[in-house]
Amino acid sequence: MTSTVTRPPVVPRPLDREARRNKARFYDRPGWFSYALLGVFFLAAVFPLWWSFVMASRQASDINAVPPVVIPGPNFFANVMKAFATVDFAKALLNSIIISGTIAIAVVFFSTLAGFAFAKLKFRGRNPLMVTVIATMAIPTQLGIIPLFMIVSQLKLANSLWAVIIPGLVSAFGVFFMRQYLVDTIPDELIEAARMDGASMWGTFWHVAVPAARPAMAVLGLFMFMAAWTDFLWPLLVLGPKNPSVQTALAALAASGGHTPDYSMVLAGAVISIIPLLILFLLAGKQLIAGIMSGAVKG
Repeated sequence: MTSTVTRPPVVPRPLDREARRNKARFYDRPGWFSYALLGVFFLAAVFPLWWSFVMASRQASDINAVPPVVIPGPNFFANVMKAFATVDFAKALLNSIIISGTIAIAVVFFSTLAGFAFAKLKFRGRNPLMVTVIATMAIPTQLGIIPLFMIVSQLKLANSLWAVIIPGLVSAFGVFFMRQYLVDTIPDELIEAARMDGASMWGTFWHVAVPAARPAMAVLGLFMFMAAWTDFLWPLLVLGPKNPSVQTALAALAASGGHTPDYSMVLAGAVISIIPLLILFLLAGKQLIAGIMSGAVKG
């Protein structure tokens, strides 16, 4: 009778601490494929801006050159001066800065205030009101243009900047965005401690909610400024040619040449219109990254 011998299981030899550390570093380090992919995405994002600047610095006939021209020329400032001479581009820039800045500040303030109320205050009808705010986001903006234009005309606000500013002072998306951010950012115990210390509701909002919401406020302000800066349809309807915004001024530049627009002049104006957005990105970049990162790690 043969007896079976039970062998102990083979235990794999564990890696030492240094080997495991090196292995983790290998997987954490991006390889050449990651850098190549990021390089392709970067070039795809930057090339339209670079090509616009190149065409803005050359003659209009160079836009159809084969092979394409990718080196800037000497005519950029001449094309910029031509654009400022064709339309009142300086006034358009000033109008857009006023419109976009006012809308961005108002939306950030009202959205933070309403988001704090929906997130941390208990009142009757809070959830139905929040559902109503979210439901308004599903209504296309184009459906409200005709009644809104009638209201603006009856209030005699046409051809003024207020016709563009007033409809954009409040944003349903901003309220929803700030509410979602403040729900988990501010603990209920912190608000209760502030109230026990004698802080009013306004003081609690100003000294507790606003400092905690600064990253999200920077992100929302940047998005609202960009949305107001690039808005075209509504300013085209309510602002006259003597009181243009940047986008309507660019449309006037494109129409000034008839059937053959001066694309170099138009692109020169487009490049100038991008500069305020780039400056805003540079100024709010730190807060923007902080807001994105805090939203990424939350939860």
